[in-house]
Amino acid sequence: MAAGFQPPPYPFDRIDDLREVAASLPGGSVDLSIGNPSDPVPEVVAVALAEPDPARTYPPSIGSAGLRRAVADWADRRFGVELDPAGIGVCIGTKELVTGLPHLLRLRNPERDTILYPAVSYPSYAMGAELAGCRAVAVPLDAGWCLDLSAIRQSDAERALALWVNTPGNPAGGLDDLEAAASWGRENGVTVLSDECYVEFTWEGPPRSVLRHGSHGTLAVHSLSKRSNLAGLRVGYYAGDPDLVTYLQEVRKHQGFMVPGPAQAAAVAALTDQGHVDVQRDRYSRRLKSLVEVMAAIGVTAPMPGGGFYLWVPAPQGDAWGFVRYLAETVGIVASPGEFFGEAGADHVRLAAVAGDDRIDLLRERVGI
Repeated sequence: MAAGFQPPPYPFDRIDDLREVAASLPGGSVDLSIGNPSDPVPEVVAVALAEPDPARTYPPSIGSAGLRRAVADWADRRFGVELDPAGIGVCIGTKELVTGLPHLLRLRNPERDTILYPAVSYPSYAMGAELAGCRAVAVPLDAGWCLDLSAIRQSDAERALALWVNTPGNPAGGLDDLEAAASWGRENGVTVLSDECYVEFTWEGPPRSVLRHGSHGTLAVHSLSKRSNLAGLRVGYYAGDPDLVTYLQEVRKHQGFMVPGPAQAAAVAALTDQGHVDVQRDRYSRRLKSLVEVMAAIGVTAPMPGGGFYLWVPAPQGDAWGFVRYLAETVGIVASPGEFFGEAGADHVRLAAVAGDDRIDLLRERVGI
């Protein structure tokens, strides 16, 4: 049999031994390695999930009329952007869309073969390109962990199907100039895919979307996993360039991608209630500040991010793996080494402020604050 694609080890499986080390401390581990929400499901969502009717029939692949209307209303309230509900599609969480878009884009435009993505970023951008048989080309970041568009080689731009931007950024919390990205994409005939899943946790300035700078040549991708603690329901949505959205809606029907009916009903409830999001913002802001103090207590400076709920911490002596082992052994923190997010981040460590307040307080006790 000919050798085919062999998937690399899943990054977060590589720290399973550190989870065991941290768990051996009195009180157990505090796992900050993955952005996995742990806070309560909003009451308005729980009520919607109790209704059995949406489970009876096949749900619409593109999203129910009610859900797409709720997305449009939310975009208007949060960004001042008017969206036609017909130009909105839903996805089964955003990870499947992120990893699947390169394949669908290449089917649409087989003359191009390159996906551009931030050099320090969510691993699925590069993996989606690889799974589609595309070139994954990292775009350098500036000192503020934002895309340096001037560093994109013209030869790569000419081959590019898409450019990923992520604001607020995972893992470093950078806030890209989305207007500049949209303009660069139009000038070069490259679709700009804007991952905006952390938009409700923008700490510096107002929440921002690429859609404020026009829909032509852009696609905004959003999720309820972070804003509403609904990672298990798998609800995301996308909107932007009308031709691209229509293409995705139609091809995804053929693929059979459908968000379950009860999840769509719950998503409507989540999008129409901003109160629970404000509560969650306060939680993450408080925890980030507390983790900055925990790091300071062990002699490490951790800057607050411009957005998102991660701390992007410079590792002492640039030794990220040594630092994550130290954190597991002495403080009981399970953290992610920066190389999981690209070679350019190999001297940093990411901490996700997702553990409950009681677990963060345990860390404070362990470091004596």
